[in-house]
Amino acid sequence: MILAAGLTPAWQQILVFDRFTRGEVNRAVEACGCASGKVINVGLALTTLGAHAKTLSILGGRAGPLIEEELQSHGVAARWIHDPATTRTCTTIIERPTGEITELVENAAAIKAHSCDAFISALQDEAQSAEWIVLSGSLPPIEGRASNRSLYLEMLEAIGHGPDTSSRPASQVILDARGPEMVECLSCRPFLVKPNREELAATVGRELSTEAELIEAMREINARGAQWVLVTHGGSDVWLSSLTELWRFTPPQIEVVNAIGCGDCLTAGLVAALDQGKALPDAVCYGIASAGDNAAQLLPSRLNTERVRALADRVTIARIQ
Repeated sequence: MILAAGLTPAWQQILVFDRFTRGEVNRAVEACGCASGKVINVGLALTTLGAHAKTLSILGGRAGPLIEEELQSHGVAARWIHDPATTRTCTTIIERPTGEITELVENAAAIKAHSCDAFISALQDEAQSAEWIVLSGSLPPIEGRASNRSLYLEMLEAIGHGPDTSSRPASQVILDARGPEMVECLSCRPFLVKPNREELAATVGRELSTEAELIEAMREINARGAQWVLVTHGGSDVWLSSLTELWRFTPPQIEVVNAIGCGDCLTAGLVAALDQGKALPDAVCYGIASAGDNAAQLLPSRLNTERVRALADRVTIARIQ
């Protein structure tokens, strides 16, 4: 079983315009809403890819029942922790003539300390039957805490993947986080971390203008504990590194309808393929294809396995080292 866990789901409002002018009244020609946020995107994509998966997250307010109902309609197995804080709403603005996509992201509201404790307890419980665990998304403020920076580290320790754990469970962890939250977890030796290029630059604290600088930063994260580092950059090349291997993947060209959730679908496709026994480079191809299938649709994470397989065959792989 694959467990997708995270603390910041969202209700996504998508507005499509034939013409959009800043500072003016703009009328959308199409509007829709859907469950989203990184953890939801991963869980839904895994389900639509046919993986045996479960989603764990926190919901609250008016958006909570909408998210539960939609995921239930897609057959997503889920476990919810309910909190008084209202689940955030994020907005995507799509301009048809230019293809420009603008994201308006609402930060997650503070959750109760007891809700955070309940989430970690549920994570411990669900992790016992998981072969793969995907931890993703930003971290919400926790009432009564000055900082939430160590929350991912607490999660890893709770499921037996702490830095000082002598006997590790059989499960493998994929961490989609950035900055200090990711850095604190590197000593836990996660199987794979997945920042995009901008997030990696923020994590190492310097610009990554060249391929050499990018590779150096990836290897720095490997040296600090991550077994594999996977870096994306929109529709550009995807890079994968360990301490001894380096791979570059070139995605096929896709006519983008909505790019929201592409990184999450890449994660879902990758771990779904790993769960089927594929080698990591082949799994990355499947993940890139999942992201491509997602980009070609208006709503995120509604994937089709036949389309994904066809796209995976079009990914170009090159082993650099």
